[in-house]
Amino acid sequence: MQRITASALGPYQSAVIRIGFSATYLLFLLREFPHRHEMYGPDAPWRWDMAHQLISGNQAFTTLMWSDSSVWFEFVYGLALVSAALLMVGWHTRAMSVLFMAGVLSLQNRSIFMGDGGDNVIHLMAIYLVLTRCGQVWSLDARRARRPVGGEPRAGDLAGPLLWVAFGAVLLGATVTDNLGGTSWLPVFFWILWIGHGVWWAVSRYAPQSEPRTLLDVVANLAHNATLVVIMAEVCLIYSTAGWYKIQGSRWQDGTALYYPLKLHYFTPWPALSDILASSGVMVMVLTYATVIVQVAFPFTLFNRRVKNVLLVVMICEHAGIALLLGLPFFSMAMIAADAVFLPTVFLVWLGGRAALGRDLLVRRRNGKGRRGEVPGPRDGADRREAPQHSGDGGHTLVG
Repeated sequence: MQRITASALGPYQSAVIRIGFSATYLLFLLREFPHRHEMYGPDAPWRWDMAHQLISGNQAFTTLMWSDSSVWFEFVYGLALVSAALLMVGWHTRAMSVLFMAGVLSLQNRSIFMGDGGDNVIHLMAIYLVLTRCGQVWSLDARRARRPVGGEPRAGDLAGPLLWVAFGAVLLGATVTDNLGGTSWLPVFFWILWIGHGVWWAVSRYAPQSEPRTLLDVVANLAHNATLVVIMAEVCLIYSTAGWYKIQGSRWQDGTALYYPLKLHYFTPWPALSDILASSGVMVMVLTYATVIVQVAFPFTLFNRRVKNVLLVVMICEHAGIALLLGLPFFSMAMIAADAVFLPTVFLVWLGGRAALGRDLLVRRRNGKGRRGEVPGPRDGADRREAPQHSGDGGHTLVG
């Protein structure tokens, strides 16, 4: 219990989830930028009045129902782009996670028939990210927190209060005009987040060593750890249900299910490559059965680190193959980002170290200070503070 309340577990895993999902949605919005009006805007086949009628029944939240103006649509779409980019780099992650969630829900709920399985995963994870402390490492927030405060307040501190005031004004207006969906829990959820963020900033600024600050840390750690467990359960549920539904299909039972999407023009960005794979009956059968076996078996391997890591590699390779062969890159990116919650902490720390080393070498080369064969110096103490703290039992958890 002490470990659950004293720290936010899986800091690297939650950072990878933050970066993965925000990057996935950012790239999706950029790719669809020329077609944004046809997908979610005024030129969409699912017209604004039709969407308004549907949303009045299912009580979904979307800011695009606040106005049918094309200017408002462009503003919401641009805000979704900006929030995804800022969340990816970890700039004021608490505020950006809320803005990212609002952007995802606004666009997806506007035209619900435009999405696929990857959009559903992003939809859920955007909500979960709000409750996590996903900016502890690999973020501008973590970098800013490592800087010495000195005697004067940092200029970057002004952005937090300004964002809080702006969000409060929008939230108040949306609440008064009843534009937060037809449910009662969503307005309550938004107001709790807004008040909680304000209290957090005030206590951290004026009483950083007080008991209320410790209590806020405990509550935040509990919310983060509970949400991390929910994300793990969600990933397991996705794979287990997909696997068990596949077992019931006759094409999956006889090992030919993979053959048919490889012959569909819509799912063959590389026809020659798809034809080569589809021409081998043995390969099609092996891949079909392997897909079912891996999806069904994965939830049962979580307490065996080695088997879990092997299946993680297999599933990541499977999604990479789906992106290449079936032309579903954003679905694959979303699922790989979701799988990252189970990646070992040691591997993520090593990966971060390699990325930092590559960044340092690139900066030195640009500055003309790097020489061929030069070995970089040791990392400074600030970077070492990001290293994970292992407990006496070896630190093995479901995420490590």
